[in-house]
Amino acid sequence: MKVKNWIKNEPITINRTALLQDAVQLMKKHSIRHLPVMEDDQLVGFVTESDLRQFLFPSMVEEIPVHQVMVLNPITINSNASIESAAKLIHDYKIGGLPVLEKKKLVGVITASDLLSAFIEVMGLLKQSSRLDVIVGKEGGVEDVTRIINEYGCEIISVATESHSSRQKVYYFRLEKTDLTAVAEALEEAGYKVVSVMD
Repeated sequence: MKVKNWIKNEPITINRTALLQDAVQLMKKHSIRHLPVMEDDQLVGFVTESDLRQFLFPSMVEEIPVHQVMVLNPITINSNASIESAAKLIHDYKIGGLPVLEKKKLVGVITASDLLSAFIEVMGLLKQSSRLDVIVGKEGGVEDVTRIINEYGCEIISVATESHSSRQKVYYFRLEKTDLTAVAEALEEAGYKVVSVMD
């Protein structure tokens, strides 16, 4: 899934010469916490709600231009990058959002909240679903487990994995809501350890 699928068109921006009070008002009006700072249609900085917290006195906010507070050369991401890449940047740099560029032109902002929504959708967490946790120890086992699940008419929404030991992994299969009794028995008969079944 790409970043461009999770950004709003026509991002809210602010000019570098605007005052901080303008930035505060824009953030309140649009319920956002991040503002790309522009000059001549080019991204020149990024200002966040946390950047503004130290200037809470009205008299200070009225006098200070955005360019004195903004982050210069902010970390950005391409609109065609994966949401996993965006999540890694946000995690590694401990930031709340990223300006999104397409051919060096600002096309949006992606935030930690947007990424959480994306991962929730990818994992199917808001859909009614069932879950099957299976230890897969042998090579090619995942394909075999998937085949068995499909043979029993179960629709896989997502798959996650966790290393259980150097040779074994637990695979978490999230499936469309269904009775998993028969497929769990079939997996056990095929030699797989079913750790957990949640209908």
